Order: sequence, then structure tokens, then C-alpha cells
Amino acid sequence: MSSPEINQVLAQMRVMTAQVQGTPAVAEPAAGGFADLLQNSINAVADLQQQSRVAKTAFETGTPGVELADVMIASQKSSIAFTGMVEVRNKLLEAYKDVANMPV
Repeated sequence: MSSPEINQVLAQMRVMTAQVQGTPAVAEPAAGGFADLLQNSINAVADLQQQSRVAKTAFETGTPGVELADVMIASQKSSIAFTGMVEVRNKLLEAYKDVANMPV
């Protein structure tokens, strides 16, 4: 995979993360590189899972203003983000195995 293709994939990941978080997409590249981008994505998924847990707990305890629809949306956002992160991990492992099996 060439550098422009990798940059395109990273840009797509940034857009998808921004869509899940409900924030505008940032077009500038990450300052720290791929490791920081991956760490930020993992943190974003963890934040979505925490928000989902808080919403579920608030609904279960009967906190006023917490609707079932909001809880379900938070739960689905969390689930989709986690599934996407697992798929990215699987692709990275597959790419690592391909590189490791290349003849020298």
C-alpha cells in the first residue's frame, strides 16, 4: 500500500470517527502519526462506551429527562464504534502477517 493510499484510509477513519462522535471532521493530519491516530480512535470508542454506560444507568435509576430512545442510540453508537475498531484491528493484524510472511 503506497503512502497516498494510507493517507486516504486515515482520512476516511478520521471522518468516520467524527461522524460517530457528532463533531465536524478535521482535515489536517495528526501531528503524532499513525500511533497517535490509533490511540485517539481507541479513546473515542472508550468514551462512547462510557457514555452508553452512563445513559443506561441513568435510565435504569429513573433519572428525569433520560429517554429510552437516547439510551438505545448511545448503545448503538458504542456498538458500531467497537465493531469498527475490531475490524480495523483485524485488518492491521492481517497486514502484519502478510508483511511477516514476505520473502526477503
